[in-house]
Amino acid sequence: MNPSISSSITSSSSSSSSSSASSWFSGIVRVGRTDRSSSLKMSGNSAVAVIASADVAGPVVRKNQLRGVLFKYGPNPIQVAFKSGDFKRQVIFIGGLTDGFLATAYLEPLAIALDRENWSLVQFLMSSSYSGYGTSSLQQDAKDLDQLINHLINKEDSEGVALLGHSTGCQDIVHYMRTNFACSRAVRAAILQAPVSDREYQSTLPQTAAMIDLAAKMISEGQGSELMPREADPSAPISAYRYHSLCAYNGDDDLFSSDLSDDQLRMRLGHMSSTHCQSKRSPGVSFLYKKKRRKRSPRVGSGGKGAGFEDISLYHAGYIFNG
Repeated sequence: MNPSISSSITSSSSSSSSSSASSWFSGIVRVGRTDRSSSLKMSGNSAVAVIASADVAGPVVRKNQLRGVLFKYGPNPIQVAFKSGDFKRQVIFIGGLTDGFLATAYLEPLAIALDRENWSLVQFLMSSSYSGYGTSSLQQDAKDLDQLINHLINKEDSEGVALLGHSTGCQDIVHYMRTNFACSRAVRAAILQAPVSDREYQSTLPQTAAMIDLAAKMISEGQGSELMPREADPSAPISAYRYHSLCAYNGDDDLFSSDLSDDQLRMRLGHMSSTHCQSKRSPGVSFLYKKKRRKRSPRVGSGGKGAGFEDISLYHAGYIFNG
């Protein structure tokens, strides 16, 4: 879905007080500025102003319509982002497979909630957005994300970001925080919303076993970047490498499967202990794997407040903030 861009300015002004600083989110970093500049700062010709004044009702105009700024954060055509709110701290939403702008229903209420906390919401397109996931990788997503954060720091004077991953976007966060890219130090917190096992879902499909064997063979023959047959993924062209990464045991994307041991989870997720991290399961369940419920809940966050990964492969779509 594409966001509707509104250029109108509402005549009524509203003043909403910031949420209590005792909330988990408010407590991540110091309270930011409470004033808004009277005009939206532009950097060259890289941004399109959607609002000319902060004297507006809020980031959401109506359903599926947000106020904000559309801007380029890198040289590639796909590297476009949309920012709601004009604040010095940003929550960056990272969607899952096939996602792009306005990927989940909770983004609109989230934009409103963040506006009250003096945070902006940033949605962005990367190489793996929409049907691009089949020929991209976690490594490429990390590079795109690092370019976005670099833009926010150097062009928008960002004071820090929080990463919010949905579904496969959670894998992007875990991988990015492992890279130690320079801009990763600007990440103040991470939220893993509906982290799932793509491998366990794919294992329910009849063609998967044969396609994994084919992908492994192609990779061994130096053809990892070549495309798989169409039946491997009818939704998008997919390379042998990405199919194996998503579907094979111990693939690069295999971070949250329910059959991973505690030691395997620590190897994959242990580095997240240096980041304030929470995992959010969804109250609404879009699909359930026929797996035995896990009774253990490894902790990966700092200070004993980390993410609990019990049954994470069971929950996918839904809301993360309940008020």
